[in-house]
Amino acid sequence: MIETLEKGYENFNISLEEYKSAGVTLRKEKAQKLISQVDLLSKTKKGIEHLFKKSLEIEAAGIFAENAWNDPEKLSPALVKGTLKAGHPSSTYELLSELRMLAYAKKKKGGIHKISPADAEAYLEEVLVHNLEFAFQEFTEETRLAMAPQEIKKVQNLFNLLLAESGLQGIKDKLAEEIRLICEQRPVVTRKVREMIQLVSSKMELDPEKESDKLLLFYVDAINSPTPLSKKFPDPDQYEQAINKLTGKKLEEEVTTLAASMRETGLANPYIALMLRKLAAGKTALIPKALRLNKRGEAEWGKHQPFVLKLIEEIVNIDSFQCIYGLAKVLEKSLLSRNAVKASLNNLRSVNINDHVAERILKCQTKPRVNVTAKQYLIAATIRVLGQPLGVGQGNNSTCQSARGISMWSQHSPAKLVNMIITVAAQDNLILRFENADLESMKLVKGLVDQLDYNLDAVSAVLVPHLDKIYSEMMRRASGRFEDPHKWVNPAMYGHWIQIGFASAYSYLTNSIQDFKGFTRLFYATFNPEYNGGREMVYPNPVGIFVTTNRGAMIGFHAVSLLRIAKDQEGNLRAYFLNPNNEGRQNWGQGIEPAVFGHQEKHGESSLPFYQFAARVYAFHFNSLETKDYVDSVPATEVEKVEKLARESWGKAYTWSELKKIW
Repeated sequence: MIETLEKGYENFNISLEEYKSAGVTLRKEKAQKLISQVDLLSKTKKGIEHLFKKSLEIEAAGIFAENAWNDPEKLSPALVKGTLKAGHPSSTYELLSELRMLAYAKKKKGGIHKISPADAEAYLEEVLVHNLEFAFQEFTEETRLAMAPQEIKKVQNLFNLLLAESGLQGIKDKLAEEIRLICEQRPVVTRKVREMIQLVSSKMELDPEKESDKLLLFYVDAINSPTPLSKKFPDPDQYEQAINKLTGKKLEEEVTTLAASMRETGLANPYIALMLRKLAAGKTALIPKALRLNKRGEAEWGKHQPFVLKLIEEIVNIDSFQCIYGLAKVLEKSLLSRNAVKASLNNLRSVNINDHVAERILKCQTKPRVNVTAKQYLIAATIRVLGQPLGVGQGNNSTCQSARGISMWSQHSPAKLVNMIITVAAQDNLILRFENADLESMKLVKGLVDQLDYNLDAVSAVLVPHLDKIYSEMMRRASGRFEDPHKWVNPAMYGHWIQIGFASAYSYLTNSIQDFKGFTRLFYATFNPEYNGGREMVYPNPVGIFVTTNRGAMIGFHAVSLLRIAKDQEGNLRAYFLNPNNEGRQNWGQGIEPAVFGHQEKHGESSLPFYQFAARVYAFHFNSLETKDYVDSVPATEVEKVEKLARESWGKAYTWSELKKIW
């Protein structure tokens, strides 16, 4: 074994020297040979320690020069897991990148980038937070199926080294904050945060006297043992027997405690499902307390009690309990009092689900149960999406437009959304109209997604494959008109509430930025109540933004929904928006960091100071009849502030033209 390892060092050192001295024609070949040697060494503990010592030397030799790891400032901790799962050579480059970041954190000599130890350490802490299953060696079934045993081995070696050098205690504060902020966004899909909490529960010693530990314990209890009785009887069968013996005040206390835990975290659990089923069978007067409904929700419950009891009986169980939170929100939004919504939900209960659709639905479930049907999962997911429209995410798919659409319809055309779900569930097909042509999804070529990632809610798994193809076909048909195709696609895709006027600072024809000053004035005149006559937004506006790194460098285009403009508790005007990429927080550089909590955000909203949001926008819709009288009232100082941020960030990637446009 020692001889084998020594031979591995020797081969690696030879490959490194050959790569350093290689000319242009041989450099790619020598890089492949070197990265293969890195892969071999990474599969042993001693080997990965050797690579750590050599990591900055390898970086200086140029191994990252022509790939995605070249600039450490552009690296995203959230993407590390996917790359490690991708296998060699991507996983090997990723592993090597983490090792060089660890070297920067440890102030090792030889680095070619200006990465401070504090920045490198913060990056690695984020990597650990996003990869707890690797850090704790608690691999999910999905990971075990996706990764070869040798790949798992080298990932284990990497995270063993990262933990040995950094320790777990240092990431507790970050973990507590991460879990809190994910829960504040109230995602429809809670798998990620539950996995994080369960790993914390099983792998970390938590001291209730410490502030970060106390917060972690709060979330551990929310999903594992939200009441003293559930701590005493953690087995669901035993808990069910225990609550069947409760009466009077003790029953009410148990109900109230369960409800408080769910409403404060957005996380339901099997115990509240068992309780709700018990109450539906007899103690129905306590159901509003079990859901902790507000006055509006209580009134809705009173009007639609028989229908709600049917839903509880048909879809609430210990495998689909998360829909209980969605049900509470549906009642508080009075959706059942909209006849079209109630009728559509009733129709969904009797739909015959297509076999291919049922297969997609079951793929979304962490552990699908034989006693829960695809229809039950779908109805439960529909309730969650209707109750939590701002919690819809795109998963690991390039389908922000489809996720944005599901969220919009849930907010402003819920019956239309449920009827789309019914159509696709039964037919595995969908038709939408675009410029007098019926676009039938099953007859269209593929869209943006080659293979759907199923870390989605069941509604998205049903609709997105069809919405994606229809959206892509609309974009193809609207291309070549010398303007941004979204001008025509967005109103056709999303609905009549999308304004016909459209402004884009980006020219598809010349790949340049045109009349940004005029564009910014129009944005202010459309949305800023200080310069538009005090008008408020009525419907979400599908907005295109430039996404940037934490240094402000251009990454790409992204679709969000601008939801409202309002002042926060400190009197600062902010833009509140939906970011469908599953995570509303990023660092976009220049101090522009969307927040999801602390500035009067509703659950699921991101927010930024208005001028900062304006500095990342490149396209939006507007009403030309309403805005024309206000454009000239926007002061030059505001426009200059926005333009400065834009030019010094994503704007560096484009040429700029001052040629005036007629918006």
